[in-house]
Amino acid sequence: MSQLPATLPYCHIDAFADRPFTGNQAAVMPLDAWLDDDVLQAIGEENNFAETAFIVASDSNDADYELRWFTPAVEIALCGHATLAAGHYVFESGFAGDAVRFSTRKAGVLVVRRQGEQLALSLPAYAPTPAPLPDWTAALGALPAEYHVYPGDYHVLLFDRAEDVLALAPDMKTLAALGDHQFICTAPGKDTDVLSRVFVPGAGVDEDSVTGSAHAVLTPFWAARLGRASFSAFQASKRGGLLHCTLTGDRAVLGGQCVTVVTGTFRLR
Repeated sequence: MSQLPATLPYCHIDAFADRPFTGNQAAVMPLDAWLDDDVLQAIGEENNFAETAFIVASDSNDADYELRWFTPAVEIALCGHATLAAGHYVFESGFAGDAVRFSTRKAGVLVVRRQGEQLALSLPAYAPTPAPLPDWTAALGALPAEYHVYPGDYHVLLFDRAEDVLALAPDMKTLAALGDHQFICTAPGKDTDVLSRVFVPGAGVDEDSVTGSAHAVLTPFWAARLGRASFSAFQASKRGGLLHCTLTGDRAVLGGQCVTVVTGTFRLR
């Protein structure tokens, strides 16, 4: 194991939030170099947020930083809210450009741009395709009207009414046994065009607060159904969060704000 530093910088940011205690919590931790994976996972478990984002300055011409995400249980392939939080951290730390580029291990280069008072996060658009209802949908507590899936274990479950999604009480143990999958339950919204709830118990997150990666799937899904490229979305978790979603070619662009809640140090030894 490489020698551990005594402390690391630490920042707690609420993403897709315009005030503290809303949106989705992320820890952003800049590193001088990558630590061993078991150390990164232990930090993710200790932080106990849906994701901890680790960034390391990149010497590539294609990116400004390398970026990885850890839940309390696993490293994941794509995380939207913690990428937005990482962009917010970099800008707040004095980054001079209007766009910061993050190279990732499985999702390519992700870009966060300044957009007035908001930030805009560009993710790959993952368009799901319709499929027969699988047996496990009964574990949601109500059957959806339609089921769509994107390879990589993104499951979109379309309900007729927002009230149907709000009333869901899934069997988390059954869903967790299926693995590190996202169960994206969605319906037409009330005060927004679209409403959703997202369950990821196999990754140690029973219900996520605001899930950027889920909206990488919901953006092409709802753009096709609504017949327009842009729409407003609300993720109806306990904390809740607002997103503005736009399908631009093969990218899902998610607009939102971030709030820094805590800055400090994380003690390792």
